[in-house]
Amino acid sequence: MVIEIADIRVRPEDRAAFTEAIQRAATTVLSKAAGYRAHTILACQETPGRFVLKIDWETLEAHTVGFRQSPAFAEWRAIIGPFFTQPPHVEHFDVVA
Repeated sequence: MVIEIADIRVRPEDRAAFTEAIQRAATTVLSKAAGYRAHTILACQETPGRFVLKIDWETLEAHTVGFRQSPAFAEWRAIIGPFFTQPPHVEHFDVVA
């Protein structure tokens, strides 16, 4: 399993609308991707407009190739991308404990 962590920034005044959009996109698009296992959406208490998205993938390639190079990725970004104030910072992690 590989964990994707995406640090996402939106305008603080868009927090509620973004929360709705990312929940909808996760349900209708992300959760249907091959290799997807689970996700968690976190909203920062100290920094309004900061979100962390944690996605569990079966493999790195399930995300970087299977999802990112599919039409579903364009659909995903069309729903949540307009809210971004900058490109999300995305990294992949291995579970060690």
